[in-house]
Amino acid sequence: MAGKLYGIGVGPGDPEYMTLKAVRLIRECDVVAYPVKKLGEGSVALDIARGAVEIPDEKIHEVLFKMDPDKAVREQCRKEATDKVKAILDEGKNIAMLALGDIGIYSTYSYVHRELMKAGYEVQMVSGIPSFCAGASTANISIVEGNDGFGVVPSITGTEKVEKVLDEFENLVIMKVGNHVQEVYDILKARGLEKNAVIISNVGLEGEYVGPLDPTREYGYFTTMVIKREI
Repeated sequence: MAGKLYGIGVGPGDPEYMTLKAVRLIRECDVVAYPVKKLGEGSVALDIARGAVEIPDEKIHEVLFKMDPDKAVREQCRKEATDKVKAILDEGKNIAMLALGDIGIYSTYSYVHRELMKAGYEVQMVSGIPSFCAGASTANISIVEGNDGFGVVPSITGTEKVEKVLDEFENLVIMKVGNHVQEVYDILKARGLEKNAVIISNVGLEGEYVGPLDPTREYGYFTTMVIKREI
């Protein structure tokens, strides 16, 4: 009998953000897998999990997902990653596959989950706390209130989508915005909203910054921006 795959969100950084369910499943599963862009590199998700659960080295497996500009290379790599996970499941082993934040928000895990579900394997997604929720709480602000709506976009979608979402919703979350802060700042300044943005960078990790938008400051990869029309 094949094992079961659990996609587990470990939260944004602080191991204390991990859910009890995530901790239990990581402890109980035969294998703990985590995605990497290249073999041998570190994993923030694994480091977070190890801050809450003792994980023996023999349980840990890397799963390679190349971030290649060639779509065909990326698709082939995803297929190979899925095949690797299948082979472990076919041995009857249960797998906990880790992802930062929530497992359903821009997670590499989704490719494996979808293919294995189509193939008839037993799979389950286990929610984690998204970075923008943890960061908003740290900043002591709400993301939405009353009848407001909010949109979530990755910064790589471009300024046109940011403009469109600002027109449509009262609140906006931009994820992985670190390299595009100046572009977004220019948009907000033109609308008189530059003081309505909060930066959430490395929340729960070393170098955490949660505060006003400062376009002159350098921000890392794990940076989110929350914009509110009214504060």
